[in-house]
Amino acid sequence: MNKGIQEEILKLRKEIHYNNYLYYIKDSPIISDFDFDQKLKKLESLEKKHPQFQDPNSPTKRVGGNVLKSFDTKKHKFPMYSLDNTYSRIEVESWIKKIKNKLGRDIKLSYTCELKYDGASISLTYINGFLHQALTRGDGIYGDDITNNIRTIKTVPLVLNGDFPELFEIRGEILMTKKEFNELNIKRKSEGLAVYMNPRNTASGTIKTQDSKIVAQRKLICFSYSILSENHQVSSQFEALKLATSWGFNVSQESIIANDIDSIFNFLNKWDLERHNLPYEIDGVVIKVNDIKIQNELGFTSKSPRWAIAYKFKTEQIITRLKSVTYQIGRTGAITPVAQLEPVLISGTIVKRASLHNADQIEKLDLRIGDFVKVEKGGEIIPKIVGVDQSRRGDKSLKISFIKKCPDCKSVLVREVGEANHYCLNLDSCRNQIIGAIQHFISRKAMDIEGLGGETISLLYESGIINSIADLYDLTRKDLIPLERMGDKSITNILEGIEKSKQKPFNKVLFGLGIRYVGNTVAMKIVNSLNSIEKIKTASFDDLILIDEIGERIAKSIINYFNIQKNINLIYRLKKSGLNLLLATNNNKNEKNSLNGLKFVISGTFENYSRDEIKDLIINNKGIVISAISAKTNYLLAGDKMGPSKLMKANELKVPIISENEFIIMLNE
Repeated sequence: MNKGIQEEILKLRKEIHYNNYLYYIKDSPIISDFDFDQKLKKLESLEKKHPQFQDPNSPTKRVGGNVLKSFDTKKHKFPMYSLDNTYSRIEVESWIKKIKNKLGRDIKLSYTCELKYDGASISLTYINGFLHQALTRGDGIYGDDITNNIRTIKTVPLVLNGDFPELFEIRGEILMTKKEFNELNIKRKSEGLAVYMNPRNTASGTIKTQDSKIVAQRKLICFSYSILSENHQVSSQFEALKLATSWGFNVSQESIIANDIDSIFNFLNKWDLERHNLPYEIDGVVIKVNDIKIQNELGFTSKSPRWAIAYKFKTEQIITRLKSVTYQIGRTGAITPVAQLEPVLISGTIVKRASLHNADQIEKLDLRIGDFVKVEKGGEIIPKIVGVDQSRRGDKSLKISFIKKCPDCKSVLVREVGEANHYCLNLDSCRNQIIGAIQHFISRKAMDIEGLGGETISLLYESGIINSIADLYDLTRKDLIPLERMGDKSITNILEGIEKSKQKPFNKVLFGLGIRYVGNTVAMKIVNSLNSIEKIKTASFDDLILIDEIGERIAKSIINYFNIQKNINLIYRLKKSGLNLLLATNNNKNEKNSLNGLKFVISGTFENYSRDEIKDLIINNKGIVISAISAKTNYLLAGDKMGPSKLMKANELKVPIISENEFIIMLNE
């Protein structure tokens, strides 16, 4: 009895998957909508009566239904790199020339030209032909697991057809069509809800919605464009696109192979004109070296593949009126002027403000209140003023002069020699600087304190509970209970998140301090050279500039920071609270954070460290550096200009290949 029911369920699933593929991917249905719905209803009924035969990849999961409180963060097997942008023929020609110089030979190359979708990037993992996991891009190394939401998207196959690898990832872009976006906004407006700004942001926000039923209702689509697998070799990107199509993925049929620069630009010019006729938005074209072997030879920088580039279409420019200029103050005390504009629609978004960067920019544009200014979105994201309509100028008497005092605390602003920005130096009582510094400290790239957000920090400051990052570690349940909208669970999450942050590595703490010019990478380099806060505090100018990539400006900033007694007191309090102010290899947590017994082969050159420095890091963390790859090798640490023979040997023996960034993460874990 049960066996017969199971067979019927399996048969229905297979039929529905196939018809779903024909309808959404091939656009050639062979049964009516009514017949399809009847099959789906029958399957739903059988699964409900026989829950022992449930399957996460059943077509019935397309309707959604799971509500999550949060998304798990997981590591990408292959990093999700971003693309370098280019905007002209000269830049594309320069990119091609760089490729040939990198290869060290003049070689006839072909390129794929693919539409660059304006949506949300996604990485899908399939095991034995079934959807296993879907991650957002995140920071490129870690992404959020949104598998339940992605299962509701009809153009994401749950079960594959044909001859596919046992395990692989495929990258794609989640979009909302213009039609669906407009209909959604009409519905929201009729219900008295705020309308959404553009399809891209709406699609991006939808896939992070905690109720998968809402995702299902919004009829998102997915275009797949890149296969990644350790065990499945294809000769070209174009072949990979054809394979993905045969397995059941929704792949754009507009992609071409171009054999020269003229063919590339014929494609670019065509779609610059025709993009507005598409049912969804694109903002450019992705150009890739077609040959996969050449791609592997070219490799990656720390941020992007050398073998691919994005050509961005010219940004839309709109003229609108400048109403006023306001000033914002950042956590470092830098003052940023912001243009307040008559609201205008640019690239699907209502723009009311645009950054003016600094006093020099205002002077260069000779801005006056009432000017009609040319506004565009830099990289299709950040609004900026790029010019003034000289035929419609504001009154000369309304010429904008940069402010002399801080808009927050009224302290006199200072502009140091060689600096573009004006600064407020009142660190002790400038509200925005204090709040900004604490918000930076708890941010994801710094201490990543769970349970705390920017609004909560502002609330804690305004309530007089905290005035510095050290105050976070003195918080008690009693302090938090009186706060508005602060329930027992929220309080527990905050206190647990603060306690957990004490385990963060030293470089995260140093970055979190917010020392001017000390970013993530710089903090890592300083910590690896001067492995304790005491050594950094007492380091001379000469000590600091000996560190790779630490120049005069950074060195002076660090020295200035530790010459302020308030900062010394802050460090003392953080140390007393139990934060890591020593490099992991120099404290009692050495075993937890070591590379104990792992064997590494190093190949190529690196951006953050010399080869000798990497060897020292491995040895200091109890790892082992070996010269040749064997079956006993744990990792091949691959940099720029990695030896092709090592790559081939690693692939042959299935030795994991990691980048410099992945190594740094491993070191900190």
